[in-house]
Amino acid sequence: MTKTIKNTSTNNSSQSHLGIKNKTRFTKIMYYFVLSTLILSAVFIAFLLPNLSNISTDQWNRSKSDYILMLLQCLLGIVVIHIPDFFEKKLSFSISERMIRFYVVFLYCAIYLGEVRALYYRIPFWDTILHAISSMALASLGFSFISILNKTDSIPVNLSPVFVSFFALCFAITIGSIWEIYEFLADSVLGTNMQKYMLEDKTILIGHAAISDTMKDIIVDSIGALISSTLGFLSLVYDKKKQKTVNQ
Repeated sequence: MTKTIKNTSTNNSSQSHLGIKNKTRFTKIMYYFVLSTLILSAVFIAFLLPNLSNISTDQWNRSKSDYILMLLQCLLGIVVIHIPDFFEKKLSFSISERMIRFYVVFLYCAIYLGEVRALYYRIPFWDTILHAISSMALASLGFSFISILNKTDSIPVNLSPVFVSFFALCFAITIGSIWEIYEFLADSVLGTNMQKYMLEDKTILIGHAAISDTMKDIIVDSIGALISSTLGFLSLVYDKKKQKTVNQ
């Protein structure tokens, strides 16, 4: 009984140190800087929208619908930036500060730099680069999920490197596919052009051209996830061989 109480006390103590408020100062500065940037951008765009027309309004040929997309992305960023904090506080899921920093920087690059500062328009491969990096990070996060399960006493799990790598691959590709569904719904409901199914002059693409951007994103996501999963697999195999050698 005493041992149980001690373990419970230890778990509660560790859980109390989870959440963004208990991270290092540098991580908190990054977190709140990006959050405030997204909030200020959303407020500015919301005030700007009523005075915009459906005709191109800036040097990057962005129309009112593009600014609606920009606002939507900022609002989405304000919500999803809290996901790591939610996982840690509500689900007691410890996420490394390195992963949190990467996540925050990725949101900044994808939403503020990409949409608000128009890097999607100024740098041709900006979107592709972000998809490749995010898929590799998501696969790494998939490995983290399994690693935590393997270390949990209440859930005795001992999975093979092949299964762990396959799970990480599927996890990353699934999240990438969910993002494409989000883009499709945004284009359908709000009239945006996230999936690049129409040209700047509003000409609707048809056939293969209409789905090329979506398929490119999914292919890039899959390649990035495959690379990360393969590296993770090799790392797990190496660790197992090393542990086996030490035990002998």
